[in-house]
Amino acid sequence: MTARRAVRSATTAGDPEAERSARARVNCAKTALGERGTPWWERSEEQRRRRWERGLARLDADAPE
Repeated sequence: MTARRAVRSATTAGDPEAERSARARVNCAKTALGERGTPWWERSEEQRRRRWERGLARLDADAPE
């Protein structure tokens, strides 16, 4: 949700660079959750866990200060 709020804030502020960054974070979260890419139900439990962990690590690394 933090990334979605950041999209709204950037859009309201008219900041295209911040909007691109926030949208990339939303995409990362959706991919990690299985909403994009291979559906979560088509993956093994271990594959899902790895995808979640990679996604969370990326979101943490890209988090704004």
